[in-house]
Amino acid sequence: MTELTRPLEAMLLMATEPVTAADLAAALGTPEHEVVGALEEVAELYRSGNRGIELRRVAGGWRFATAPDLADVIEAWVVADQRAKLSQAALETLSVIAYLQPCTRGRVAGVRGVNVDGVVRTLLVRGLIAEAGEDQQTGAMTFVTTGVFLQKLGLDSLDELPDLAPLLPDAVMLETELGRLADEDTTE
Repeated sequence: MTELTRPLEAMLLMATEPVTAADLAAALGTPEHEVVGALEEVAELYRSGNRGIELRRVAGGWRFATAPDLADVIEAWVVADQRAKLSQAALETLSVIAYLQPCTRGRVAGVRGVNVDGVVRTLLVRGLIAEAGEDQQTGAMTFVTTGVFLQKLGLDSLDELPDLAPLLPDAVMLETELGRLADEDTTE
């Protein structure tokens, strides 16, 4: 443990969102590389101590989270009606946006085969997606996932999204279509 351990723990315990090492370094008046080293030591301390919480790098920052193996305990403890779940349509729409971003409502509707206007509004309100500007070809608004999306999924970046192929029955056909759509975007 270093002299940075206690202040880092206290700051991160009070944080409501992931905090970057740069912000922590600035607040402590300490070089960023020292803060990163201390954060990694703290993360290892919690990991190796078989604790109920851990320090994770999520959405480009650091935050405390419950240990993944305790998910069932936490789920049972949380009152069911306090957890707003996403509908199947919202999950599908969010998945399309996550894998094809930035993309327009029309493109999402084309992949899903249904109108997605209401679902997109819901995802915007929940902060899982955001407007990313207009498509140069059509002028339609494009959408991308947000840091909240990464945080809720426990990801540090979109690079950690799983491959689609093993998860879907018609994955080869879908992967081919997604590749074709991506190629069209780059050639237009």
